[in-house]
Amino acid sequence: MAKTTPLTDKDIKNAKPESKVRKLSDGRGLQLRIRSNGTKSWLLDYVKPSTGKRSSLGLGSYPEISLAAARKLRDEARELIAKDIDPKEHKDAEKRQKQELSANTLAKVAKSWFEVKKSSIKPDTASSLWRSIELHVLPSLGGYPISQITAPLVIETLKPIAAKGTLETVKRLTQRMNEIMTFAVNTGLIFSNPLSGIGSAFQKPVKNNMATLEPKELPEFLNDLQYASIKLVTRLLIEWQLHTMVRPSEAAAASWKEIDLENKLWIIPAERMKRGREHIVPLSSYCLKILERIQPISGHRPYVFPSDRKPLLHTNEQTANMAIKRMGYKGRLVAHGLRSLASTILNEEGFDPDLIESALAHVDKNEVRRAYNRAKYLERRKEMMEWWSDYLIKAKALTL
Repeated sequence: MAKTTPLTDKDIKNAKPESKVRKLSDGRGLQLRIRSNGTKSWLLDYVKPSTGKRSSLGLGSYPEISLAAARKLRDEARELIAKDIDPKEHKDAEKRQKQELSANTLAKVAKSWFEVKKSSIKPDTASSLWRSIELHVLPSLGGYPISQITAPLVIETLKPIAAKGTLETVKRLTQRMNEIMTFAVNTGLIFSNPLSGIGSAFQKPVKNNMATLEPKELPEFLNDLQYASIKLVTRLLIEWQLHTMVRPSEAAAASWKEIDLENKLWIIPAERMKRGREHIVPLSSYCLKILERIQPISGHRPYVFPSDRKPLLHTNEQTANMAIKRMGYKGRLVAHGLRSLASTILNEEGFDPDLIESALAHVDKNEVRRAYNRAKYLERRKEMMEWWSDYLIKAKALTL
């Protein structure tokens, strides 16, 4: 077989079209195809590794692909053939992968992640979570392929938010972006999460503890509550929250169907709890008196503490907070701080810390222990809750 003389740039430029397709060989399967209309393109003739049949692979048009570039592409293709990889199939697979990556934008992947995420969180939490992503991330990054999302890109997007001082928002967004990227890794869209350390690029938010009182200030507060110029429902709501040690939102939305008077229990369903787990509150004698006091007002309605303007709905979870502010405790106490106050006093009095944590509905991460504690501690919690109500009654009497 005669040896093929390699082409030169001059040969290619001077090659004229003919009535039929011309092929100029450069050697090792590389050919320049010249069509009758004058267009020139590169072609690689090769033998398919899997079947032994002849095939061809287009390498691009001339002069966009120069002679040197065409030779490089030929050599790369022949390296694949030497490894029993069909270069045409390899090229098609890469093209499909690029198309898939381009189609999988951050917005699309985020929506897929959210569909999974929202099944494990409360609807209100899910709505807030997605709203923050739509507001702060998707407008600038939503159209980017997920494979092109980088730490510097996200940092630049979040910098204006950090500059406003809303560091808690930045913290949550970095956490959510990490979850989305981890989801992309687990679903095979990218190989690794480039945002794993992104939180270190921003200042950490300063944790503001809920304003609460010192135990010695409790009698003063109880006295002020007794004589405060607030509605009876609001006064009873604050007392209910204080005696039951629940969160403001849980107290405000208490419904009569959750109250088991026969067993002196308040059973809060999982969907109303912060951690998504049913919480049982043993009701002290004083809590039962609160229910007796408010029963003529709301016993014929769904909620224990009804809204003033819309009595078929429950009072706002901020009602207690606003009343406490009007009582002169702004900056000193918030409704949620009543839980901290109860925890401090009960701990100081030597109650079992696990009992206190259970009463506060703090989830034990050990599932086995949690199930065991729930059954074991309920009776002991009844005793503690009765003691706590007695303590509050005595504290109020100190100011009389």
